[in-house]
Amino acid sequence: MSQWSQVQQLEIKFLEQVDQFYDDNFPMEIRHLLAQWIESQDWEAASNNEAMATILLQNLLIQVDEQLDRVSQEKNLLLIHNLKRTRKLLQGKYHGNPMHIAVIISNCLREERRILAAASMPVQGPLEKSLQNSVVSERQRNVEHKVSAIKNSAQMTDQDVKYLEDLQEEFDFRYKTIQSLEQSDKNSALIKQEMLALQAMLNTLDYKRKEVLSKIGRVIHEIDMLMSNMLTEELLDWKRRQQIACIGGPLHGGLDQLQNCFTLLAESLFQVRRQLEKLDELLTRLTYDGDPIPVQRPQLMEKVNFLLYNLFRNSFVVERQPCMPTHPQRPMVLKTLIQFTVKLRLLIKLPELNYQIRVKATIDKNVSTVSNRRFVLCGTHVKAMNMDESANGSLSVEFRHLQPKEMKSSAGSKGNEGPHMVTEELHSISFETQVCLYGLTINLETSSLPVVMISNVSQLPNAWASIIWYNLSTNDPQNLSFFNNPPAATLSQLLEVLSWQFSSYVGRGLNSEQLNMLAEKLMGQQVSYSDYQLSWAKFCKEHLPGKSFTFWVWLEAILDLIKKHILPLWIDGYVMGFVSKEKERILLKDKTPGTFLLRFSESNLGGITFTWVDQLENGEVTFHSVEPYNKGRLAALPFADILRDYKVIMADNVPENPLKYLYPDIPKDKAFGKHYSCQPNEVSKPSDGGVKGYVPSVFIPVSKILNDSTDPHSPSDLLPMSPSVYAVLREHLSPTAIETALSSPYSTD
Repeated sequence: MSQWSQVQQLEIKFLEQVDQFYDDNFPMEIRHLLAQWIESQDWEAASNNEAMATILLQNLLIQVDEQLDRVSQEKNLLLIHNLKRTRKLLQGKYHGNPMHIAVIISNCLREERRILAAASMPVQGPLEKSLQNSVVSERQRNVEHKVSAIKNSAQMTDQDVKYLEDLQEEFDFRYKTIQSLEQSDKNSALIKQEMLALQAMLNTLDYKRKEVLSKIGRVIHEIDMLMSNMLTEELLDWKRRQQIACIGGPLHGGLDQLQNCFTLLAESLFQVRRQLEKLDELLTRLTYDGDPIPVQRPQLMEKVNFLLYNLFRNSFVVERQPCMPTHPQRPMVLKTLIQFTVKLRLLIKLPELNYQIRVKATIDKNVSTVSNRRFVLCGTHVKAMNMDESANGSLSVEFRHLQPKEMKSSAGSKGNEGPHMVTEELHSISFETQVCLYGLTINLETSSLPVVMISNVSQLPNAWASIIWYNLSTNDPQNLSFFNNPPAATLSQLLEVLSWQFSSYVGRGLNSEQLNMLAEKLMGQQVSYSDYQLSWAKFCKEHLPGKSFTFWVWLEAILDLIKKHILPLWIDGYVMGFVSKEKERILLKDKTPGTFLLRFSESNLGGITFTWVDQLENGEVTFHSVEPYNKGRLAALPFADILRDYKVIMADNVPENPLKYLYPDIPKDKAFGKHYSCQPNEVSKPSDGGVKGYVPSVFIPVSKILNDSTDPHSPSDLLPMSPSVYAVLREHLSPTAIETALSSPYSTD
């Protein structure tokens, strides 16, 4: 079943998450029509290879043309129109930057895998539960309801102001008419009656002025209360959800809803402002003793301007945090002289602002960091916000060609370049602009979440650990001195985030058993980790007991191994992975001989091994584990093929494959058959293939198990190697390869 077919079968709550990341940048219609073809291409590789991306873009357009031909025959007018529009959009948007479409499609496919993984993992951690709090959802509905009510109140007040204006015009006309009469006419009974009517009208005007000012005051108060309480909380919740999503957590939505609320409130405030200006006009034409307008209007206008200032200031947000396109799953880690992207949005969507707001990007503005390292931004760092680049017409700007450059200090050094100090330094990218609208000038500024600057890609794992720890431990958007004294993290929350690393990076999260093993790895013993606090040093700086590497380096190496060499097996759930040697023996001891499981090495970085259970003639159960396979060996031979072709030479020199059933009882070929690169190896005839009659050859991994009686006990028990044989080996093999070949195929891992 294709990935897209699996996505379509998800529950509605997961489908809503999928809907969030498909827009005009890559329409869902194209994803649906070209599902099989899209999934068969290597978009991730193309995102770092311009030539490959160019070819894929051309092929994508060809595929769209073929779909156009098909629907043209079916005379589906709507689909024909949409496909023509989409083709024009894709060609125009990505013709000069084909790698960008490769990045977008790669991200969409990865997010789909993450959502599929989340849907298949029923375990929900404390962080995810807190983000899905029913109280938060209720507040969202209340905010939208109140904003709608405020908008209606402002519009109704508009009608009151219009009535007041009409009433005053009538009064003005009738009053001027009387004033134009001769003095003798003014003493008539009719005129005296008209004067009494005018006095009553003036009383009504006074009452209506007070009423309008009171209604305006209530609208302003409602806006003030909404902004101070619920809307501010909504915005902070969105920013917190963004932090969590950046480190692999659930996709965060709600920005479009916030934009609708901010926009309606801005429209209401500007409407109230116009009402107050209209009252000022009425004041210049008519005033009297006790007139409420000159007393109340200045204070109300000052309050409106203050609310507009705060509303605009809070509406300027970083919609997508800084990220290198080459490492989309590692946002906020930036490498010097490598381009990164970042997207800003103004949540107040007013047509008058389109292309009028120019945003300037700077780094570490007015900030003193903990080191001597200083950076400047190269590339286009001033751009105008517009409504053309976003699918929903929001007012946004995306910087795509910024790159940080390190400035040398006066001493000529680059500051503190220790392996941890560099990756624990936090920097800030700031954005500033100015809004000029209806006589108001408002200066706006916002900043990205703290970023880590690296000068070498080898620093990326530790830098990403810093980003994880920061965004897990605090919702402070700008604590650049965080690592001067990093707080501890709750182990249960950290384990949840670690599971997210696997779901976001390699498409499948960790179950409770795997998380328990990681908890034991961190704690050194089996504990209840619900409330346990783990230090930053324990996570990323201190070596594991008896090892030369930290917990995080060990885990990152496993992620890299899965991504590059065993991804399909991991996604299928056939790699148990995180299980201790003690636990694997408990699991296998009662199983059928030949049952095996796959686990990650605890002593070798980025290694995977398999252990199978066997039974001796006397009924004794034995366990065998092969030397861990690392990325070097797996690059030469796919792991599924290794499992298929693996042979053991027993004491009687008969080779056989001991691997029969994947734990608990899945036949090996049923589990891994679809991942074999070719059919099982068979003895071929000369005519079956090869060159000029040669029989095709394959690599077969072989181990030898010796009985105790035949085990060599010392170097003198080994058969000697002749000088001529050793000379031939040295000519064709490196010393490392010879040492590997002569070493035991087994280890204690």
